[in-house]
Amino acid sequence: MIKNKYIYSSGVQRIISVHPAIILMLNTLLLSCILSCSDAPKERGIDSTFIVAPVDTSTLPTRMLRFAKTLKGTPYKYGSTNPQVGFDCSGFITYVFNHFKIEVPRSSAGFTNEGKPVSLAEAQPGDLILFTGTDSTIRTVGHMGIITKVGDSVVFIHSTSGKAFGVTETTLDHYYMGRFVKVIRYL
Repeated sequence: MIKNKYIYSSGVQRIISVHPAIILMLNTLLLSCILSCSDAPKERGIDSTFIVAPVDTSTLPTRMLRFAKTLKGTPYKYGSTNPQVGFDCSGFITYVFNHFKIEVPRSSAGFTNEGKPVSLAEAQPGDLILFTGTDSTIRTVGHMGIITKVGDSVVFIHSTSGKAFGVTETTLDHYYMGRFVKVIRYL
């Protein structure tokens, strides 16, 4: 749920959690009531003492990526889903998805037959990108990340045991293309 803040002319402030579609419907209803009951000239529109904060209309993948990026710099720790200790690659994915109450497999290999496969050319931010482990001759999934950018180049966020040693964003380069398995849409 998204938290929205409403400030009424009476000075009362309340923070409530409501779905954005309900907020839009209530705002429309309230606006029509104010305009029909107001003594103010209709050309003036809504009473200037009534202020409504904007509704967060960003998509789940956008919010998920925003949250994932706050974890950049978290160290690498094999087998961990704890940001206080560090993450391995699937521990990072698990932590990010669980934050949004979405259950996912705990291991990168567990994603092999999950989600909807999409071509690299059709990939979108929020899609998961799957790789082999460090030995690219073994063509089973052993590493993964979340795509953050597409276009001229594909960028993904992941927890790596490589030289960045932790959560970082990486461009899909020659090295990772050699390990590339597939992209899946999980959301």
